[in-house]
This record gives sequence, structure tokens and C-alpha cells, in this order.
Amino acid sequence: MQAECSDIFQRLESWYAREGGQYLYQATERAVQDMLDRAFGYHILQLGHCSDDALCANSPINHRIVCAARAEAGVQLVAHPDELPLESDSVDAVIAHHSLEFACNPHQVLREIQRVLTPQGQLLVIGFNPYSLSGCASYLRRLAGHSLWRHHRPVGERRMTDWLHLLGCEVQETVRIHSVPPVGGGRLRRGLTRLDAWSSQHNLLIGGLYILHATKKVAGLHRPRRLNLSRGRPLIGLVPKPAAAPSPIAPSPPRVVQLERGDEQA
Repeated sequence: MQAECSDIFQRLESWYAREGGQYLYQATERAVQDMLDRAFGYHILQLGHCSDDALCANSPINHRIVCAARAEAGVQLVAHPDELPLESDSVDAVIAHHSLEFACNPHQVLREIQRVLTPQGQLLVIGFNPYSLSGCASYLRRLAGHSLWRHHRPVGERRMTDWLHLLGCEVQETVRIHSVPPVGGGRLRRGLTRLDAWSSQHNLLIGGLYILHATKKVAGLHRPRRLNLSRGRPLIGLVPKPAAAPSPIAPSPPRVVQLERGDEQA
């Protein structure tokens, strides 16, 4: 199973090496760079598709780790994304480049990413949008039995957001690019390129590629105290009670002296 996943990512790299894939990769680099400029820390990890020019190459974080299932140029860590040999809460930023939709077990991959991320760590999830022109083309290629796309299990933007929320990650923003794939040549291609740039600038929902920027949230260290008022227990020591005011001294009643009979006659 692990060898099959490695072959899938190898085919994905071959697809990105073509003209259309190079155009998409350059657009992804431009979109990701703005998010990377706001990520700081000590370690950044890239999973999924890798190339000689990694997406994390221009990150302000100095220690950059590119992880792949096999050893090749530009790879610093050879491991599978669902079994990362890294300590928990040790990585400040993670780039998941198609590491979920082509993975054999995407839920386990996402759990591993959440585990190695530090609290408030930054996560960039890059995936194909199934509800786009590129997504329709990928679906047709999968029906035709293409060696790459028949293993493609796209995860929509909304479902990916739900997965991240379940793991305690909050989505900060979503960037969508590649709405109109430039095809043909000459004036047609230049026109489609301008149209694609306009759609990316307005962040249209029909973008063929989405980039989710999420942050790992952690629960507070101190839980709020629950006041048990149903049993009528008193709250001790919350608000000091004022001292009792001194009561006014009441006048003593007149003293009655009883006289003897002899005294009365006198």
C-alpha cells in the first residue's frame, strides 16, 4: 500500500512537469508566498508533491524540511505522511501539497499533521477543487482510467474545513486560483491567461485549486469554574461581607421602687 502511494505521487510530479502543470505550480508559488511571509518559527515542513524548487524555499523560517516517500534531490526526510518520525508539537508551519487527496489514508495524514504542529502553528492545505473546470476534467480522466487521476479522491473545500475544525484547527483564509486553465496558443491563450488572473484576483469560488490557511488552536490551561447553585452551596471568600453596624443603645426603662406601708404613711 505504501509503495502504491509512492507511485501515485511520482505520477503527480510527472504531471506537474508538463506545461500546464508548470503554469499551475508558478501560480501556487505566488499565492503561497504571501502566507509564508506571515509564518514565523524554527521549523517548516512540506508534505506531498515536491520538486527541485519547493514551495517552502522562500520561507522566512530557516530550517526547511521537505518530506517524501522516497529519497531524491531536495528531500531531507524520507517518510510517509501518515507516519511522521517527528515529535509532537515540534513544527511551526506545515505545507500539505496534495498530501490528502492522493493519500491512502487522508484522515491519518491530517491527524499526523495536527500532532506535529506546535500550538498556534500555521497549516497550508493545497488541493484540487472538484467543483471547477479542472475538477470536471480530472473526473473525466478518472472515468477514462488515467493512471494518475483514477487514484484521485478529491476533498472539497467545505469538507476539508470540517475536518480541520474537528481536529481543533481554525481556518483563517482561503485563496482560490486557476479558475480558467489556459489552453491553445496565441491570442486565445493570452486572453485566457488574463481571464484567469482576473478570477484569481477576485478569489472566485470556481478556482481549480484552493489553499486553506489554518491555525492549530489549543484549549485553555485553566477551565472556568462551574458554580453549583442548584444545591444552594454558599460562595465563600468571593466578596467580603461588610461588618455589622452597631445597633443604637435603647434607653433603659425607669426603675420602679416599691415602698413599704410604713413608708407610705410617713
